[in-house]
Amino acid sequence: MRRPAPTDGTQASYRRAGFWLDDLVRSGVDTLAPRPSLTADAWFDVAIVGGGLTALWTAHELSKADPGLRIAVLEREIAGFGASGRNGGWCSALFPRSTGSLERSHGRSHAIAMRRAMIDTVDVVGRTAAEEGIDCDFAKGGTIVFARSEAQRQLAEADVLEAREYGVDELEYWPETVVAGRFGATGHDGATPSAVYDPACASVHPAKLVRGLARVVESRGVAVFERTEVVDWSAGRVRVRSLDGSGAEATVSARHVIIATEGYGARLPRVGRRILPLYSLMIATEPLPDAVWDDIGLAHGHTFSDYRHLLVYGQRTADNRFAFGGRGARYHWGSSIDPDFERVDRVFEHLHTTLREFFPAIGDAAVTHRWGGALGVARDWHATASYNPKTGVGFAGGYVGDGLSTTNLAGRTLADLVLGRATALTELPWVNHRSPLWEPEPLRFAGANLGLLGMGLADAEERITQRPSLISRALGPLVGH
Repeated sequence: MRRPAPTDGTQASYRRAGFWLDDLVRSGVDTLAPRPSLTADAWFDVAIVGGGLTALWTAHELSKADPGLRIAVLEREIAGFGASGRNGGWCSALFPRSTGSLERSHGRSHAIAMRRAMIDTVDVVGRTAAEEGIDCDFAKGGTIVFARSEAQRQLAEADVLEAREYGVDELEYWPETVVAGRFGATGHDGATPSAVYDPACASVHPAKLVRGLARVVESRGVAVFERTEVVDWSAGRVRVRSLDGSGAEATVSARHVIIATEGYGARLPRVGRRILPLYSLMIATEPLPDAVWDDIGLAHGHTFSDYRHLLVYGQRTADNRFAFGGRGARYHWGSSIDPDFERVDRVFEHLHTTLREFFPAIGDAAVTHRWGGALGVARDWHATASYNPKTGVGFAGGYVGDGLSTTNLAGRTLADLVLGRATALTELPWVNHRSPLWEPEPLRFAGANLGLLGMGLADAEERITQRPSLISRALGPLVGH
């Protein structure tokens, strides 16, 4: 398996990971200077592999519940370097599997419980950030999902009907007349689209959240080791190598070992084919004048998307930029992860064109940042929070890009599981769910990239036929629908 190219551990190399991390330095919030590496053997009650939101929320909840626990967070680069510091900044109630799919797998009551937990988690993140003094630009304005064609309108109406059937999600259908009075968005033919509004979402500056959370857990006595590469792990033991220049190797002994690496876990022994790293790319524009935002209609706290199959997502940042991203970058052989994969000019150009089609009022606004990163996909698109009390090993991930809020739910759930507490969270249907492994190469390469191609073809099909895609229907079982 190809190893990802390491950064040089400097501020400049971390700033290149995207707008959010760059903004921390530009605004003087954070220097991104790495914390010390672990260079000698050590013992902890809990060793958490990874320094993103899953790891830090787990450390937060465990240290709050039992301040006497010795907890270590082991991160290859710096806290928030991966998906947690690069994502679209949606703190949403989205879960990779649809409610209908959850019902078919786990039953109606469990599906509804999962939806309620996800909706509640949005507020938990905002409330906890405020209590801990983490200024992460949290603004709960909801998501507007535009229906920009007749085929998308049918999907939008079906979404609202399904939400009413389960009685949990409070989706609203906004016809073209409502959208026209609020937003300067356009459909595929230039006409005003309709939309679905979901109040259960907040916009967030993800790097401020994850870096702030690292400082909070550190203040509680959690040891956060950065530039510390995990080279192997097993029950009760983690082997690490320092990347601070010394090359020192050490062994961490721990009663509990939690794997919280999301897409980056594909390079770890004993994770491997359990997770597939798929790249999502983003752009950020220069700050736009208030007059332009008045034409666009998006307020602070609003996130937006549409009903295409090859997903796009965006928000208005606190400093009045568009942060806009989407899928389309291919999967790489052997689950490879490399900084070169984070920059694909074809995808960046597509994102810029799509954003201008969405909101023509942006005109020739410049794109100032282009970046990307790997997210994690389980074979059945089913995220999990798992723990084996016999081995002391836990695992959480497979968020498929919906992790900014789901990581908080994972952290709270893993804390209950590690502490042996039976709670409503430990009864949720994703707890101890075991997804099948991804196929070996070349089947994995062919399947993943054909899936991406199929989603693009489904969008083209709907543009031509103005009906929901047959290709998408065929692919539905493969993507959690």
